Amino acid sequence: MNLPATRSLERVVIATRRSRLALWQAEHVKQRLAALYPRLEVQLLPLSTRGDELLEVRLDTAGGKGLFVKELETAMADGRADLAVHSMKDVPVALPEGFVLAAITAREDPRDAFVSHRFAALAELPDGATVGTSSLRRAAQIAGRRPGLGIRTLRGNVDTRLAKLDRGEYDAVILAAAGLRRLGLGARIRSLLEVDDSLPAAGQGALGIECRAQDGAVQGLIGPLADAATDACVRAERAVNRALGGNCAVPLGAYAELDGTRMRVRALVASPDGRRIARADRSGDASRPELLGEQAAQALRDQGAVEILAQLASPE
Repeated sequence: MNLPATRSLERVVIATRRSRLALWQAEHVKQRLAALYPRLEVQLLPLSTRGDELLEVRLDTAGGKGLFVKELETAMADGRADLAVHSMKDVPVALPEGFVLAAITAREDPRDAFVSHRFAALAELPDGATVGTSSLRRAAQIAGRRPGLGIRTLRGNVDTRLAKLDRGEYDAVILAAAGLRRLGLGARIRSLLEVDDSLPAAGQGALGIECRAQDGAVQGLIGPLADAATDACVRAERAVNRALGGNCAVPLGAYAELDGTRMRVRALVASPDGRRIARADRSGDASRPELLGEQAAQALRDQGAVEILAQLASPE
């Protein structure tokens, strides 16, 4: 790929999806850059992505998480934008050649949130109640704990999903707590699903800033926005995903926590119906997060993850 030469850093352009949450995230990074560099002009370039347009199909059947980032990367490659802001849970584990994650910012609450008008918690839902979620990971874990619930695919941006709940199409929906809070919708959260009940997606709650690998000036500009603790945890989580070939077609969760110089990594792989779930829990030296993630992935293999993944790849 022929990358444009680095320009003067009097102005930078941030590529972003057009959804309200994506625009909030890009604006958040814009404000942080403006605080660091008062003379820097920062502009947003809102773009529509295939992931935003395909609202009636599951992402795993349409092309995966890359549908949310490809158009943003194209804008950077052809020089229309200098960087892009992503929810880390939407970023594929392998970036295209010529791009790097220059910074991962401090994490919001990584947990999943239960939203409902009639019920205060997942445990209160009666058998037969309808739960909406866009995530195979969430659906599998809920099905494993509550097989009597009806779990239906729920696509669209946060406002669209909440509107479907408000119209009575679902008894409850499960959304990322971070997104609700960033949009000022924290009051809609009736309860939070603890990590042991709904293990988050790798990178959930964290923002990643991507730019061209050869654009050292932009990387230097973004560097101060990085949060070392979040970066280490997300690297461990993505290592689990990478080791298992993870994508949104795989119900896979990974969550890392730091405690001083120690890191704990929890991970799971599940069958879509939640009947088979392999779990791993590994702790070790926080200075080698990817190794811990790989060890957790191996523990999942030892618990039958390979068989679960094989069934997903070749359904009966």
